[in-house]
Amino acid sequence: MKRLLGFLKDYKKETILAPLFKMLEASFELLIPLVVKRIVDIGIENKDRGYVGQMCLVMITLGIIGLVCAITAQYYSAKAAVGFATKLRHSLFGHMQKLSFAQMDKMGTSTMITRMTSDVNQVQNGVNMVLRLFLRSPFIVLGAMVMAFTIDVQAALIFVVVIPLLSIVVFGIMLITIPLYKKVQTGLDKVLGITRGNLTGVRVLRAFHKEEEEIEEFNAANEGLTSMQLFVGRISAVMNPVTYVIVNGATVALLWTGAVKVDGGVLTQGAVMALVNYMSQILVELVKLANLIITVNKALACANRIGDVLEMEPGLKVADREENRAAEGSTAETQSANAEETQTEVTSDIPVVEFSHVSLTYPEAGAESLTDIDFKAMRGQTIGIIGGTGSGKSSLINMIPRFYEATEGCVKVDGVPVAEYNLQDLRKKIGVVPQKAVLFKGTIRENLLMGKGDTKPAEEMTAEEKAAEDALLRRALEISQSAEFVDNKPEGLETQVSQGGKNLSGGQKQRLTIARALVKEPEILILDDSASALDYATDLKLRRAIHAMEKAPVVFIVSQRASSILHADRIIVLDDGEVAGMGKHDELLVNCEVYQEIYYSQYPDKRKEAQA
Repeated sequence: MKRLLGFLKDYKKETILAPLFKMLEASFELLIPLVVKRIVDIGIENKDRGYVGQMCLVMITLGIIGLVCAITAQYYSAKAAVGFATKLRHSLFGHMQKLSFAQMDKMGTSTMITRMTSDVNQVQNGVNMVLRLFLRSPFIVLGAMVMAFTIDVQAALIFVVVIPLLSIVVFGIMLITIPLYKKVQTGLDKVLGITRGNLTGVRVLRAFHKEEEEIEEFNAANEGLTSMQLFVGRISAVMNPVTYVIVNGATVALLWTGAVKVDGGVLTQGAVMALVNYMSQILVELVKLANLIITVNKALACANRIGDVLEMEPGLKVADREENRAAEGSTAETQSANAEETQTEVTSDIPVVEFSHVSLTYPEAGAESLTDIDFKAMRGQTIGIIGGTGSGKSSLINMIPRFYEATEGCVKVDGVPVAEYNLQDLRKKIGVVPQKAVLFKGTIRENLLMGKGDTKPAEEMTAEEKAAEDALLRRALEISQSAEFVDNKPEGLETQVSQGGKNLSGGQKQRLTIARALVKEPEILILDDSASALDYATDLKLRRAIHAMEKAPVVFIVSQRASSILHADRIIVLDDGEVAGMGKHDELLVNCEVYQEIYYSQYPDKRKEAQA
């Protein structure tokens, strides 16, 4: 929570002025009962209409001044709360970007979304309400008690008894509800996770007639959340009736005492009315304070959840830029490579990618996902990776850009361990085409330029820069076999892509994601089963075009198709996280049973020829 308060440091003026103006408003409000007392005791008692009119004008003036103070306080509190939430969201989003894939997998997408949206909104409301009411309500309660003592000490003792009783009720309920509100937010995470899964996989669910099952699961989670909210709501709802009973009982006692004193000539009727007004003010402010505490309870529960994320240390230790330069400079003399300068030529006998007895175990996993992976990939080579489902193909290539950290052994790029790179510098070298083709809302041009990263706005570019950019995009489209269908679009590169690329076919999406990776002109190109939606002819053209590139990158092709990796310089066959075979197609067809099983299952005619 202390860390979150640091986001208010740029709003010190607002956090001081908002409560200050609220206190001014409260001060004017406390004067109103005294004005009413004068109207009754002097104006009405003496039938002096002029005096009554004057006091009414005083009341109106106090009301207007109080309104101005209240509006000013609202402005400053809203400015501080919204600014605080904005900075918090930026920091939270930036921190999440630093978390490793393993940490994101463990936390869950739905939880991160809830903390970025609902939790931050609750904290924002809490900050706003605290700045407006946290000092005002106690000030009015204590101020009303002090003003009551100025009127009559004996009657004011009722206030002394009532206020502690109310405080016990309010703060007791607060202590009970704080942990319960945290459980409510956790239940919201679950409902959001189910909803997200349904919306993401709606086509699959409908294809297999799973709608009813998903509805039942959602209803169960939603009913659990509802019952939890009702339970907390009932506890919180006790606050208002209990406070009303206590305050109204105190008001009855006050009227009783006041009536006796008025009858005895000790108090005036106006004084009794002032005391009742002060009691009413206490009632109103305590109701406000009760609602404030409910809001603060929710905000504190959400703040703790956000704090848990911000306190989570990133799983990947990122090398400092200066340390990285020093490490790279020390290897440059012996290896003729500099990991900071991505364009520097690397000596041909140094592996671009090297796995040295690498193993990988996911957090809380019972066994290793990869065991003792050892190979080297030289510049210009194509490495094919094949294996059954769950054999560890994606896990292997995900360690090259350091999406996941090797638990044993070392992964090197250009002779430098990936752990010694600045992540930005490392990933500049690598173009990744993920297993699931992901496109974003915008134009085809905007989607492709995401791969370039350092693009200037169009209005700031010279004609030469625009021409160079267009040539780069055209080259990427041609290599990825996307040029034909993009050129057939009336708007070409300016064609709008819907969120997730829903207005494109599976093959078109895959080709555009490949083009996006090629725009980066990477040293290492990773194709993670990214041609599964392409026909064999297009797949062949794509591989030939990549191989014919002027500065051919090291290409890793992860595929279920044997045809996609037949002509690779080296094929790595994985089986249950271990290397079952490594070599060229002809070699593996002779000495690797796992490869034989995969290949012949796709080419049964070849099995007959081999047997013959």
